[in-house]
Amino acid sequence: MNATPRPQGTADTAVPANPHRRPGRAFAHSTTGASGSGHPHRSDGRPPHTPRGARHPGHHGGLGTSPPVPGPSARGTLRRGLLPGLCVLLLALITWQVVGHGPLRALDERAGRAVSGSSLPGGAAHFFADLGNTTVALPVLAVAMAVSALRAPGPRRWWPPLCAALTMAAVPALVVPFKNAVARPGPAAMAGAHDGFFPSGHTATAAVAYGAAALLFLLPRPGIARGRWRAVVVTSYAVGNAAVGVGLVRCGFHWPLDVLGSWCLSGVLLWGLALALSHPARACRLRLRRRGTRRPRASTAPGPPGP
Repeated sequence: MNATPRPQGTADTAVPANPHRRPGRAFAHSTTGASGSGHPHRSDGRPPHTPRGARHPGHHGGLGTSPPVPGPSARGTLRRGLLPGLCVLLLALITWQVVGHGPLRALDERAGRAVSGSSLPGGAAHFFADLGNTTVALPVLAVAMAVSALRAPGPRRWWPPLCAALTMAAVPALVVPFKNAVARPGPAAMAGAHDGFFPSGHTATAAVAYGAAALLFLLPRPGIARGRWRAVVVTSYAVGNAAVGVGLVRCGFHWPLDVLGSWCLSGVLLWGLALALSHPARACRLRLRRRGTRRPRASTAPGPPGP
């Protein structure tokens, strides 16, 4: 049987075969990508999947952050400023109608006389109207400030009580000049009193004092703020302030627009208080989250061998 002899190569002329060529670092450096990107560690045109390669250039061509840090959106900023904007706009409209003796003021006085002469119980009306006195509202706020200072963690425990005290001090500083400038006469039951019933000082005192106490209870404890306690506190606050306003009108102490104007002014003050309290609470939550997160240690063991 004749067989064709294979050519025998010598050691000098033999070419080593490498059927499984690995695309290692040296091969990647010597081979340009298919798309001509020129990436030193890529031999094809695929986009990099590492965090370093996914960074976007920042200002002046520098590297950006990876992953990108989201900034405040325009929708969130607009939503946060919607409440005080509506309150200021409504307060300006009510003040214009009261000062200019507009049709809204005439309707307001008819509604006030109807409520004061209604069959609502006078004893309950006087009880809720007295909740707007400083002798009742200020002790409640003082207790809330003391409890907030005792239970707040860290060196910033003085910040929430201080903000609440400054917000409460802003009530007479804004209401008294407002009353003197408008000089609206009161209902028939207050005929002998000095003119100056818009906006209502009792309504503003109750709204800001009890609202600040509710914020001190909710904001430093986010777990409670997200639960059912938040709905209970907010509902109780809204119902209580509505009862104070109805009681003042029923007793003949104020007109309905006096109460509504004070609510608008109090809404702006409470919005500013909530904004001031949210920053330390957010910083505290971030610190607690960082303490609870542990960085994984880098493994020094060699990885599995390649195929």
